[in-house]
Amino acid sequence: MSDSLPFLLVLLLVPLVGSVVVWLLPRTAEQLAKLVALATSLLTVVVMAATATAFDPNGARFQLTWSRPWIASFGVDFALGVDGIALVLIALVAVLVPSVILASWHEETPAGRSPKTFFALLLLLEVFMVGVFAVTDVFVFYVFFEAMLVPMYFLIGAFGGPRRQYAAMKFFLYSLLGGLLMLAAVIGLYVVSASQLGHGTFAFSQLVGMPIDADTEKLLFLGFFVAFAIKAPLVPFHTWLPDAGAEAPAGGAALLVGVLDKVGTFGFLRYCLPLFPNASRYFAPAVIVLAVVGVLYAALLAMGQRDMKRLVAYTSVAHFGFIGLGIFAFTTQSMSGSVFYMINHGLATGALFLVAGMLISRGRSREISDYGGVAKTQPLLGGAFLLAGLASLALPGMSTFISEFLVLVGTFSRHRVYGVVATVGIILAALYILLMYQRMFHGPAQERAAGWLDMSAREAWAVAPLLALIVVLGVYPKPVLDVIRPAVNATMNDVHQRDPAPTVAVQTGATK
Repeated sequence: MSDSLPFLLVLLLVPLVGSVVVWLLPRTAEQLAKLVALATSLLTVVVMAATATAFDPNGARFQLTWSRPWIASFGVDFALGVDGIALVLIALVAVLVPSVILASWHEETPAGRSPKTFFALLLLLEVFMVGVFAVTDVFVFYVFFEAMLVPMYFLIGAFGGPRRQYAAMKFFLYSLLGGLLMLAAVIGLYVVSASQLGHGTFAFSQLVGMPIDADTEKLLFLGFFVAFAIKAPLVPFHTWLPDAGAEAPAGGAALLVGVLDKVGTFGFLRYCLPLFPNASRYFAPAVIVLAVVGVLYAALLAMGQRDMKRLVAYTSVAHFGFIGLGIFAFTTQSMSGSVFYMINHGLATGALFLVAGMLISRGRSREISDYGGVAKTQPLLGGAFLLAGLASLALPGMSTFISEFLVLVGTFSRHRVYGVVATVGIILAALYILLMYQRMFHGPAQERAAGWLDMSAREAWAVAPLLALIVVLGVYPKPVLDVIRPAVNATMNDVHQRDPAPTVAVQTGATK
């Protein structure tokens, strides 16, 4: 069944067809493969714009729905539909992929690896990233959740840095472990639905609000939560990310940290809270502690890193602590801030990884100490890195500031101590970002940097849309927040939570 044109289906088919075309091109047609990949990603942006236009923020919770039976005997439908949260995350995918393709245009590939395979994998990854946000059937979500591992595994393992095979295997094993736990929980959820509803189902709309025994609900929650916590990643499930982020090619790292990790925090909002509301409230205090620890612990580790890509990866662990804190604080402000944080983190960290990749391609090193005074000879690269870094530390005027502010204000209204402690992460973020920038772009210029070219037009086009969105959404976030807020309100209702009442009396009478 469908209530509109199949926009979401088209969003899946466009990059899928593009990936197949790129894969079938002759090995020698490298330039054509890049052009096809770029054209496909830009066409996806156009389709995404049409999809966003068709979405009504004040309409039904799930819109643009499309469904066909897939495994009828088990009640599995290939069902698509988006709420405001899913819509903005799909938009993030559509924006990032063309930037990654442009930034990776001259990506050096290890011997024996074909560049066209690299771009085909990027488009295939885009299919799975769109799908994981767009499906409304729990089983199909699991399929897309696991399928994302395949192209990312090969992007890291075949096209990454010196320790790429170790990093790819670590990423795969951690994600596979989480996926197996989720699979057990998905099966358990199906069994419970058969006993409660009289028929087994994976349809999200039928599972929400379904009564579940308290102990069973806690076990099912944990199955989903651990899988999402690994994917996010939250401390202590984070140890795979610094290796994967450092060894992945810059474009792959931008998508890994900018989008794939958001599947974890999206899963908290879409599945953990609505399907298991009582268990979510029960485990919320523990999750909040993990989130706050992650903010501080990852920030301290980031300050000690010598590898610029590992440093950026650790900053992401800290940012995901803020996102997790906002989700489980259970206030409209904090939850809206967390969703907005997902978008802004994807833009800022994606830009940081892409600019870092441009520097590494020139300096042939990831070590921060091998750079210095770069801003004197490459001012455009220095400016782009500074702007992305300022966004990462949530400078006022940047979009990340709005999201971080909403998370902390919303958290403070319900959990004052955790809100205050988490603000220390803001100070640490300023330290690790500004220290990295100072060491790499100021001070005595490296002699070998004298011959480096500044940012090319292609590289500028790769990062300019991301940086422009960071500034625009920092000044005027209302359009995105208006899309997010109805879905947040629905999630708050699912988990049976309301914003805390004001604790300060408001004087309404006139004073004399």
